[in-house]
Amino acid sequence: MPGETSQLSREQPLVPGRSALLVVDVQNYCAERDGGAFAGLDEAAFEAAWGYYFARLEGATIPNLRRLIGACREAGVEVIYTVIRALTRDGRERSLDYKITGFLVPKESWDGEVIAAIAPGDDEIVLAKSASSVFNATNIDYLLRNLGVERLAIAGVFTEQCVESAVRDACDLGYLVSLVADACATKSEALQVNSLQAIKGYCRIVDTADLVAELGAELGRATPPQIAQSGD
Repeated sequence: MPGETSQLSREQPLVPGRSALLVVDVQNYCAERDGGAFAGLDEAAFEAAWGYYFARLEGATIPNLRRLIGACREAGVEVIYTVIRALTRDGRERSLDYKITGFLVPKESWDGEVIAAIAPGDDEIVLAKSASSVFNATNIDYLLRNLGVERLAIAGVFTEQCVESAVRDACDLGYLVSLVADACATKSEALQVNSLQAIKGYCRIVDTADLVAELGAELGRATPPQIAQSGD
């Protein structure tokens, strides 16, 4: 059973073999300055609407994701990515919400790829979704159960939208969730702070440094101690 533990607490570490990192929607469409989400904006309008977001994304979120992904790979924690991307060119199968909002990232498009700075490995899972929650729009729950995953670390964009949806749904499905706050980004500091305040009852909130240290400790425990040779 996902999340089953003898100690009923959200303060549980990621355990290699039973955990995964979920990186939400850090893709060209909305995490590169020339992505489709920003088409038609002049420099002034772009800066006014997205200046804070890109300062956080480029200054903290992406560097932290790189550290986190590297630590997870080293520790044997599965890394899974989601991207907003339709299964068709015209997006006719998108959620009603995405149709109303106007989100369309066609299949096989550059906008639908994970950004190069955190590119998936050649055997890592990338799930395309056309609704906010990956748990409603894909078979991720089925995949996680097949992988034996009980604990999830979640990070990405936007904090109060697709990230928060993933946290809530994962919690309700019985996973123990760690939200990596400094590896998330959204349009303003107020939205970031308010989202963390709203979501804290569904997860433990950690920073990248803490989670990397935790994974290092788990990796150390999994390494057999060296036995001194006679005559040393």
